[in-house]
Amino acid sequence: GVIVQFGGQTPLKLAQALENAKVPILGTSPDAIDLAEDRDRFKALIERLGLRQPRSGIARSANEAKAIAAKLGFPLVIRPSYVLGGRAMEIVHDEAQLARYIAEAVVVSGKSPVLLDSYLRDAIEVDVDAIADGTGDVFICGVMEHIEEAGVHSGDSACSLPPHSLKPAIVADMERQTVELARALHVVGLMNVQFAIQNDDINILEVNPRASRTVPFVAKVIGLAIAGIAAEVMAGKPLASFGLKRPILDHIAVKEAVFPFARFPGVDPVLGPEMRSTGEVMGIDRDYAIAFAKSQLGGGSKLPLSGTVFVSVKDGDKEKVVAPIRALAEMGFRVIATRGTKRHLDAYGIQCERVNKVLEGRPHIVDAITNGEVDIVFNTTEGAKALADSFSIRRSALIYHIPYYTTLAGALAVTEAIKALRAGSLTVAPLQSYVGKRA
Repeated sequence: GVIVQFGGQTPLKLAQALENAKVPILGTSPDAIDLAEDRDRFKALIERLGLRQPRSGIARSANEAKAIAAKLGFPLVIRPSYVLGGRAMEIVHDEAQLARYIAEAVVVSGKSPVLLDSYLRDAIEVDVDAIADGTGDVFICGVMEHIEEAGVHSGDSACSLPPHSLKPAIVADMERQTVELARALHVVGLMNVQFAIQNDDINILEVNPRASRTVPFVAKVIGLAIAGIAAEVMAGKPLASFGLKRPILDHIAVKEAVFPFARFPGVDPVLGPEMRSTGEVMGIDRDYAIAFAKSQLGGGSKLPLSGTVFVSVKDGDKEKVVAPIRALAEMGFRVIATRGTKRHLDAYGIQCERVNKVLEGRPHIVDAITNGEVDIVFNTTEGAKALADSFSIRRSALIYHIPYYTTLAGALAVTEAIKALRAGSLTVAPLQSYVGKRA
């Protein structure tokens, strides 16, 4: 037999062809894989189970895409069907961006439809990894809360295990839904479910009937060889025979993505739905903020404990950026900001200096970065023009090895990390001292 679960998305596409060629598939059947991968079949399954999904549509022509967009409303996540790593996936905010996407990014046809989903603003994305044996027995390996908001590709988002801010009732409900899905899909082996939590509503983004990229991270954090267990389950061993007990976690681990941006001069390091990371690191501690700080150090970012923070955020983030900037200012950081962001911070009594955007003339923010006057950058944007205008800021921060955060969630997390680092030093302990406790 052949196992197709450990090779990512590509082997899943081969499952049906292998079965047609009379090659036995070990683990989840090709039909169950198709049930999870085929949008129409999966949507019907979610409705039958009484679960929630973001509103969505499938377009097989440019006109259909426009009609669906008019019905769902903007912003939308749009992508080709059956994609790897979120390739050609984009968040579009208006009709002009939708028209440009259809004209430039993809060929829309009956054979290659595009998928349109309502974009859930300010939602928290969550990954759940589980093992099932097809008899109804399901073991939840781990629930990971993403630090970046939904809309950033799961492979590029930092995440914490266990969740650092979700209510226990929400976590328990996601685990229940994962068990329901595993049973309905007749999963044998590993599965991954991606959820988005918006105002305590649980939305299912997708189910992958295979090993996710999070499996090595989860295995290390909980101290269980889940890939090996899943392989034996696929070979016919019942899950109950392993005597698995829920791990008791009195520690927290943060997975952070590692990016190759420094190697590619023309690439914008802003995060979005298309995956761009090429590796991962892990920070572990008994304190979330310290674990996050360790993950940043592991990924190559040395966090400043003092100095100057530059902040320029989109209108939708101006209210929420006040808290981290106030905290940094209270720690003694000098704050510099572009005009609109400064005006908002002034209204809250936060002392900050104005700096020009690049288009406003010199001396501007890139000059300040180049001259070594900036120690950390918070920069969020929305829309193609704002993204293009602020590209040089993010690029300069990258070149000069200045930590930069392009999501508000990242800015909040790093502020907590800096606060924790200032309060005490990092400690190092063997992994074995953290893992191994079972319920």
